Amino acid sequence: MTENDYIVYNLPGEGRPEKKAEKKAADSKSIAKNEKKTSAFTQILNGDFLTKEFFLNNLSFIFFIMFLLILLIAKGYYGKQVGKNIIKAQRDLDQSAAEYVDVKSKLETETRRISLVEKLTSTGLKETKNATKVIRVRQ
Repeated sequence: MTENDYIVYNLPGEGRPEKKAEKKAADSKSIAKNEKKTSAFTQILNGDFLTKEFFLNNLSFIFFIMFLLILLIAKGYYGKQVGKNIIKAQRDLDQSAAEYVDVKSKLETETRRISLVEKLTSTGLKETKNATKVIRVRQ
């Protein structure tokens, strides 16, 4: 026996005497069982989640969480890019609509009857004074 071990005598009729070391081993087993049952919240509060054993046991879950975080960041960048593309397309559409209105108004001013008559006088063409006649053929 070592100097730290001592014998605990049981009361008469309780059986053989136990050593304190055996009792400590039994207590450590029950504590180990209790530690396995601790919740994630208490592990975070105790700092047990920083241990190597906890990290290695949950490595796949940690990689999954890291993958989800990378996806979240990528989704943010993709959303920004899509937003920029939408704004650029809207600007191009507005510019094209403005050009269309501008070209249409120029076409209308140049194809007016009076402006066509002025341009065609130099070629010798004149505007008719008589009304147009329609010829219809019946079959």
